[in-house]
This record gives sequence, C-alpha cells and structure tokens, in this order.
Amino acid sequence: MTSTLRAALAVDLPEDDCLLIERLEPRVELLRDHSLNKPSRWDADWEGDPAFTRTPEQEAAFTALLDGADALFGLPDVSPARLAATVRANPSLRWVHATAAGGGAQVRAAGLTPAELERVAFTTSAGVHGSTLAEFALFGILAGAKDLRHLEADQAARHWPAERWAMRHLDEMTVLIVGLGGIGAATAARFKACGSTVWGTSRSGRPVENVDRVIPLDDLAQAAAQADAIVVTLPGTAATEKLIGAELLAGLRPGTLLTNVGRGTVIDEDALLAALDDGRVGFAALDVFATEPLPQASPLWGHPRVLASPHTAALSRQEGTRIARLFARNATALLDGVPMANVVDTVEFY
Repeated sequence: MTSTLRAALAVDLPEDDCLLIERLEPRVELLRDHSLNKPSRWDADWEGDPAFTRTPEQEAAFTALLDGADALFGLPDVSPARLAATVRANPSLRWVHATAAGGGAQVRAAGLTPAELERVAFTTSAGVHGSTLAEFALFGILAGAKDLRHLEADQAARHWPAERWAMRHLDEMTVLIVGLGGIGAATAARFKACGSTVWGTSRSGRPVENVDRVIPLDDLAQAAAQADAIVVTLPGTAATEKLIGAELLAGLRPGTLLTNVGRGTVIDEDALLAALDDGRVGFAALDVFATEPLPQASPLWGHPRVLASPHTAALSRQEGTRIARLFARNATALLDGVPMANVVDTVEFY
C-alpha cells in the first residue's frame, strides 16, 4: 500500500477525463502536458495524428514526464519500442495501463525481459469495448440472417423480385461465442435477449450468465459443427492463431454465419475464403483482419458474402471516459494493495 501515485499521460486524453481520474481517485497525480501528446483525430484515437512531430525540447519534456512517473496511462505513442525504452529508463515504474483491449500483444512486442515483466504490472482495457463490439456482432449475424447483400443488390438495381424469399431468425439459431470474456459475455446477453440458444467456449468451464452451454475449448470443432452462427471474440495469442482453421471450417453446416470482433489472426483467412466459396460459411462480418490495413489485393474486399469493417466497431464517444474510470479503479486497487482488473498474463500475453 502507498499513499500517492504519480501517473503520466502517455497518450492523448481529454482534460475532462484527466480530471475525472483525479476526482475518482484523489491519491493519483496525473502528470500531463497535452501539447506533448500526438493529438487525437477522432474520439479515442490513441495513436494520434501521425503527422505530429515533437520539437527536440518537447521530446525531452515528454521523456522526462515518462521517466518521472510511477505509472503510465497508455503506452507512450502506442509504441512497444517506446514502452521498452521507458521501462528501462525508469526504475520506479510500477504499472502501465494499455488503452487497447488486446494490450497484451503490445506488451509482448516490447520484448521485455522476465525481470522487467516481473517489476512492472500491465493492465488492459478489456471489457470497456464490450457493449459496442457486442452490438457489431449482433449486427453482423443479423446482416447474414437477413441477406443484407441480396437486399443491397436488388435496391441498387431497382429490382423488385417476382418471388420473395424466407429470412433466417435469431430465435431459431444456436449461436456459438468463441471466448466468454468481457466481450463474449456482453455478446451472449444480446443474443439471448433475441431468443437465440447461446453456447460459448471457456477454459475455466465456469457458468456464464445468458449462456446455455459452456463448452471446453477442446470441443470447439464439434460445437461449431452444430451451430448456426459463430461469433469470435478471442485475443490474438500464439495459442489462438488460426484457431478457426481449415479443419474446423470443413465441419460446418452449409450457410453458417460468422463474425469476428476479436483479433484477425484467430481466423485462417485462406481457409475462410474457401469456406465462403463452397457455401459452408454463408456470410462473414469481419471487423478485424490478420494484416491491417487489409491489403488491397485481398479477395475479402470484393467477396459477395463478406462485410468488411476497418477495425472500427469498438470505437465510441464514451471510450475515453470508460477507460478513465477503469484506470481510476485500478489505481485505487494498486494503492490499496488489492488485485487490479485485466492484468496481462505475461506468459500468453492476453
């Protein structure tokens, strides 16, 4: 337990949210100079304007700010290399909070030593984006169920078909959520409210509200073969890379709907394209991709049964304030000597 915490603002955060942190946890002194941060181009633009360049004087001031802190709000410039430099230059640094839900991948990319990972606690913003991503997941499955592409094509052609066709209904579907963390739990609540039968994978096996059946990850392929729709919410780790691969996709029932709001590396995109082409996947709504930005040459851009979103489904005007509140709660926990939320596992980095 300590009496105060000097935290440096390492990314752009509106002053109102800075004041919110200090109001929620008065023992935090949030060190900040907004002129030193890359300015946001939109709400929760943590990377900031790439055209912004610090003067030598500003760079020295920013470095001094980081090196004099006990904690950081955000990775400096959202740069793993800058994070590593700060950890090594500041022996007093105790905690870094990543603004990304998948901040573990950024920590892994910093290449810190075991001793450095032991000295500094890392937390993420997992759960903050749950409601917005859950809404996109619901939207993506609905877009497939209601054949959005068919409707768009007919409207563009001003074509009124001679025969109507039946649409699929959520209350007749079994929806499999791959990953029952904060995003998965929020997604389960929304599909359950629509009358779906909800299944979900979990390593712990513990019951989750709104989930009718919790499935061990080892049984994922068998469950996927029985589902009408699959929602992927998993982070990108070595263990999850291409988890949704050729073997699993080969076992799907024709027309299975798929959406990914986790990380793009979880799905084998070549295998997904094959499954889309032969109809095992009837529609895929993707907010994330293995390589971002999605390369111009990717067939996913023009596939008639793909909805591509540029990794924007998590963004909302409330994101900064939600992360500020989470940071304040974790600061209280750190100061009181109790466990913080969303601590990064420094073995698997999620």
